Amino acid sequence: MLDESLLDAPDALARADRRGLLRGAAEAGARVRTAARHAAEAGIAEIKPEGRPRAVLVAGAGTAATGVADLVGALAGGGGDAGALRWALPGWAGSVDLLLIATTDGSEPGLALLAEQAYRRGCTVVAVAPQRSPLSEAVDGTHGLVVPMATAPHEMYEETQAASPGALWALFTPLLALLDRVGLIEAPPETLAKVADRLDSTAERCGPAIATYSNPAKTLAAELADSLPLIWTEGTAAAPAGRRFAAVLAELAGRPALAAELPEALPAHGVLLAGALAAGADPEDFFRDRVTEQQALRARVVLLRDRPAGGLTAAPAARELALSHDTPISELEPEEGTELESIAELLAVTDFAAVYLALADSDDRS
Repeated sequence: MLDESLLDAPDALARADRRGLLRGAAEAGARVRTAARHAAEAGIAEIKPEGRPRAVLVAGAGTAATGVADLVGALAGGGGDAGALRWALPGWAGSVDLLLIATTDGSEPGLALLAEQAYRRGCTVVAVAPQRSPLSEAVDGTHGLVVPMATAPHEMYEETQAASPGALWALFTPLLALLDRVGLIEAPPETLAKVADRLDSTAERCGPAIATYSNPAKTLAAELADSLPLIWTEGTAAAPAGRRFAAVLAELAGRPALAAELPEALPAHGVLLAGALAAGADPEDFFRDRVTEQQALRARVVLLRDRPAGGLTAAPAARELALSHDTPISELEPEEGTELESIAELLAVTDFAAVYLALADSDDRS
């Protein structure tokens, strides 16, 4: 059960936040700036590519690395073949391909072996990983480029959490700078600065001191109490943000969620709005004891939207489907800005919401 009173008690939230999740969410903008500086110091700004890579392959482990692979695929997919992989290169990978490795750990033996395999195939290898990790040493040994992962001061002597809101940006930012240099994504330093500013401004709106009624992340967390979120996304920026939201809800808050893109989400999830998860679904025994009965999950639609190209949108159909089944709907849409700024805002709000759900869950409190 969600203790909603905790959401408007900043001191109690701080005591409940034993994992430092709120601080990690608030520091996302600072993490972008630090990571951009690490990328520059590693020499990414001086890279002079001979042309675009034929394919961009992304490998990693953990929630943050999975999110990075998804974001790279969404943003760079139009400029070449971009996709995620685990422990083996595809048979066709060779000297005209780029392998990106992102990890908050760096001790996974499979990633070190992957870097060595890529070196033998002639692939260019770039890794973002903790300094002095086995992976960093392996990539250095195969003449690849290593960018040290940006860590916050309080993480210097702590294990970095793969699902921490700041971890995603620590891994993603250097890869954005690299993909800008090779011409697959427009992410020059001034754009990364705008991303950091958008993360800062969103953190101010979503911080623990801001009351629920004017805090979009707390509002979303309260709306998702005792719900099964059906996360429907529309737009390039929204799709990876929705999948990331489902992943962090599971890992940080221990809550299930389903994510799908519009318009495919309508037939895929529509059956859930009419079944046992429907808002109106309720056993017929009027006299049963509801006090001791465990609260059943009910579906709630979460609509994450980027501004669709050409004005085409499935949002009205999504609202009509949800409301026709008496299913409540929450909506998030970023403010005007670049595609990366939109992604940053959606990720920040949903990360904060997942953190509040994790902290306000009575099972997480001592």
